[in-house]
Amino acid sequence: MHATVLFAHGSRDPAWRLPIDCVAECMQTMDTQHLVRCAFLELTKPDLATVTKELVTQKIKRITIVPMFLGIGRHAREDLPLLVSELKCAYPEIVFELRPSIGEDPRVIELLAHLSMPT
Repeated sequence: MHATVLFAHGSRDPAWRLPIDCVAECMQTMDTQHLVRCAFLELTKPDLATVTKELVTQKIKRITIVPMFLGIGRHAREDLPLLVSELKCAYPEIVFELRPSIGEDPRVIELLAHLSMPT
């Protein structure tokens, strides 16, 4: 089985995570056989290690991690690849795919441009 983890920064404000949760719910609705989870770097639970551990207990063999960052800062360039490297060592039987940050996708850029245009 395969799962996707939407990885975001996190915040002390519990409402901050609602858009990420909505994306996960939408993805889960689009494909009920595909597991989708959210994980956070800091300030919000669960973290990536906790989510991965849960997925491994569910017999998941492939995990795609999608960084939900618009900007490509230190977290996307350094922190997340290090976390994924640690997970690969801890779970060598699992295939991990780290996608580029969503802010790098031309479709996201175009959608944001359209949404930002005055009406």
